[in-house]
Amino acid sequence: MPLIEVTPPAAERIRDLLEKEGKAETHGLRMKVVGGGCSGLRYELAFDDQVRDVDAEVEVNGVKVILDEKSALYLTGTTLDFVDTLQESGFKIENPNANSTCGCGESFSA
Repeated sequence: MPLIEVTPPAAERIRDLLEKEGKAETHGLRMKVVGGGCSGLRYELAFDDQVRDVDAEVEVNGVKVILDEKSALYLTGTTLDFVDTLQESGFKIENPNANSTCGCGESFSA
């Protein structure tokens, strides 16, 4: 099982955002799991230029993804997608480790 998957639409959107912010050469996408939300855990996505010794760094579809070791436990096998339709627009996380998610999809439990 791969550590993380990034779909081509998500990779393209990440690259576009990095270029707009002038960070394409220096930053990657940090995916993090933190406590909070109505189901107990929630996702955080942010651009980061720091990779620590306890971080896992992978390149998927031309995008650098950074995970701390705690988050990697919850995110192994996760797919990050980007959707842009009339009904919804944004990043979508499909996590096989989530036992349940809240109604809004912002948090999960494992």
